[in-house]
Amino acid sequence: MKGGARFWSLSWPPLLVVCLLLIIWQVAVGLFSIPPYMLPSPVQVLQALVDEPSRLLAATGRTAMAMLVGFACSAIGGIVLGSCLTWVPLARRGVYPLTLILQMVPLVAIAPMLVVWFGWGIPSVIAAACIVSIFPVIASTLDGLQSVDPGLRELFRIYGAGKMRTWWMLGFPAALPNIFTGLRIAAGLAVIGAIVGEFVGSYGGDQAPLGSVITSALKQTRTDVVFAAIALAAALGFALFGLVNLLGWWLLRRWHTSVH
Repeated sequence: MKGGARFWSLSWPPLLVVCLLLIIWQVAVGLFSIPPYMLPSPVQVLQALVDEPSRLLAATGRTAMAMLVGFACSAIGGIVLGSCLTWVPLARRGVYPLTLILQMVPLVAIAPMLVVWFGWGIPSVIAAACIVSIFPVIASTLDGLQSVDPGLRELFRIYGAGKMRTWWMLGFPAALPNIFTGLRIAAGLAVIGAIVGEFVGSYGGDQAPLGSVITSALKQTRTDVVFAAIALAAALGFALFGLVNLLGWWLLRRWHTSVH
């Protein structure tokens, strides 16, 4: 009961703001007679969801699969690479700046090359989601491992613990708060990467994901469908963010009482 009350106390302020924004949006569209092809009302967006549920839900499922696989690759790869860079200072000075440069390159600029390298469809979308979301995981893992108490490191060294044992029993648990900060950022970026990858490297028809639905609907000036697809993509991002938060709370509650 206590947990439910706390959840509600955290949830109602953003829900209230969202409801107010939807009301203002609906009133503004009617008051200023904005045509639907420029800005559909929330009711029209909801109607699009009701009219084409199978198409939109199937597209959401395909985007969710690519997003989850890309996020998983970035999470595992980012933690492994960040840990390796901590162990090898020379590699950190050589590789870390390159990962930063990769983060600065706009995804839309390299997305066509992903199609060349990985082919059309879900492989290039997964690659896009992974590339755009891996840097926060690398950076947060690196920061977390470097902030471990030097005294504890020395204690592990005195007792003969190797690098892997020290990482598993000391470094990784101590770095988890930083790592989950990076994973929360990566969760939102994975959705962005997947949608952008679908703009360039996906396909239409019955197997179309959300990105393809958006581009197809724009060509038909079906902005209600566009907004419906955007809302579903945002829901995917919120769901993944919530899943990462839940996993973080479960893992951190033994070491960090502040997450209770």
